[in-house]
Amino acid sequence: MEDAQKFALFERTPVPQAVMKLAVPTVLSSLVMVLYNLADTYFVGILNDPVQNAAVALAAPVLLAFNAVNNLFGVGTSSMMSRALGRKDFTMVYRCSAFGFYCTVFAGILFSLGCTLFNEPLLALLGAEPDTWQATDAYMRWTVYAGATPAILNVVMAYLVRAEGAAMHASIGTMSGCFLNILLDPFFILPWGLDMGAEGAGLATFLSNCAACLYFFILLFVKRGHTYVCIRPSMIRFQKNIIFGICGVGIPASIQNLLNVTGMTILNNFTAAYGATAVAAMGIAQKINMVPMNIALGMSQGVMPLLSYNYSSGNVDRMKHTLTFTMKIAVTFLVVVAAAYYLFSADLIRIFMHDAEIVGYGSAFLRGFCLGLPFLCIDFIAVGVFQASGMGRHALIFALLRKVALEIPALLILNRLFPLYGLAYAQLFAEVILASVAVMVLLKLFRRLYEEKHDREKRLNGKQEDPAAEGQDPRR
Repeated sequence: MEDAQKFALFERTPVPQAVMKLAVPTVLSSLVMVLYNLADTYFVGILNDPVQNAAVALAAPVLLAFNAVNNLFGVGTSSMMSRALGRKDFTMVYRCSAFGFYCTVFAGILFSLGCTLFNEPLLALLGAEPDTWQATDAYMRWTVYAGATPAILNVVMAYLVRAEGAAMHASIGTMSGCFLNILLDPFFILPWGLDMGAEGAGLATFLSNCAACLYFFILLFVKRGHTYVCIRPSMIRFQKNIIFGICGVGIPASIQNLLNVTGMTILNNFTAAYGATAVAAMGIAQKINMVPMNIALGMSQGVMPLLSYNYSSGNVDRMKHTLTFTMKIAVTFLVVVAAAYYLFSADLIRIFMHDAEIVGYGSAFLRGFCLGLPFLCIDFIAVGVFQASGMGRHALIFALLRKVALEIPALLILNRLFPLYGLAYAQLFAEVILASVAVMVLLKLFRRLYEEKHDREKRLNGKQEDPAAEGQDPRR
C-alpha cells in the first residue's frame, strides 16, 4: 500500500506548512493533556484542602514514569516506522507497529501489578507523610493501580498513528480523553457531586484514558487497509533488527523519563520537609510550568516523523530546514512565555488556590522554573533530532548529563545554599549548559550528514561520467 498524499507531506510540501501540519495538532494534544492535569489541580484546589492537593502533586512522579514506557515503545517504534517509510519498506512498518503495540500492553499490565503489590514502599518513596498518605493512595488507586495500561496505551497509539503523518487523528484521540476528563472532574471531585476529592480526580482520569483507547481502536478498524499501523498479532516478529531498532531509540528515551521521575521525586522529598503547604505550592508551580514545557515537547515530537523520513531518504537540506524552522518558532515563543510567567507568577498561582502562603511559595517557585524554558526547548528539539535519526546513544548521554551530572547535584547544592527556594533554579542551571552542548552537537551532526551527501553525489557523478561503468563502449 502506498498513500501518495502521505508521501507528499514528507517529500514535497513546503517545510513551514509541513511542520505546522504535523506539529500544531501534536502541540494542541500536549496542551490539552496538561490542561486536564491542571484540571485535577484546579478542581481539587477548590476544596481548599492542602492535603488533597498535595496528594495529586506527590503522585505526579509515578504518572510521569508512564512516559518511560510511552517513550520506550512510542518514540522507539514511531522513529523506526518513519525511517522504514523513508526507505519504502512497508513490511517493516507493519511489523514494528505490531511489536510496539503488544509490548506496550504487556508493559502496562506489569507496571500496574508492580505498583499495586509494592504500594506502601512506593508511597514512602514519593514522600507521602501520615497526613497525605491516604489521599495519595486513593488518587493512585485509579490513575496507577487500575489505570496504568490505558494511560500508557493511548499515548503509544497516538505515536504510532503520528508516525505515518496522521498527526490530526493522533491528537483527536488524546484530546477526546482529555476533554472527557475535564468534564468528569467536577462531578467526581466536588461536594455537589460524588465528593471524592483527589480519588475522584483519579477516577475521572481512568475513565478518560479508556475512552481515548477506544477512539484509536475504532480509528484503526475504520481505516483498515488504508493505514500502515498494524496491530494484528500475526505480524509480530521477534527479529533482532526490530528489537534493536526500537530499543536503540526507545530505551534512552525511557531512561530520560525515568531520570525525570527521579529528579521530581528528589524535588518533592526536599519540599516535603517544609510541609504540605510547600508541597502543594510546588505541585501547582510545576503544573503551570508544564504548559509551555509540553508545547516545546509537542513541537519536537510533532516534527519527528518529518525528520526521520528525510534522514532515512537522505534529504539533508529538508531535514535541516525542518530543524531550523522549528527551533526559531519554538524558542521565540518560549522566551515570551517565560517573561509573562515571571511577571505574573503570583496571579497564575492564585488561579488554583487563594491561600496566601501557597501563593507566596508558588510564585517564587514558578519564577525559578520559567527562566529555564527557552533553554529546555533547545534541549527537547535536539533530543528529538537524535531520536528521529536513530541516535539513541546521543539521547541517552543528554539525559544523563541533564539529570545525573547537572540537575540532581544542583538540587542538593542549591537547597543547602538557599533552603527551599533554591530548588526551583536547578533546572535553569542544567538547561543553560545542556543547550550550549546541544547546539554544538547538532552543528557537528549536520556537518557529517553534508559530507556523506557530498561523497554519495561524487560517487554517483563518477559512475555517470565513466561510460564503462554504464556498460557502454568508451569509444562511442
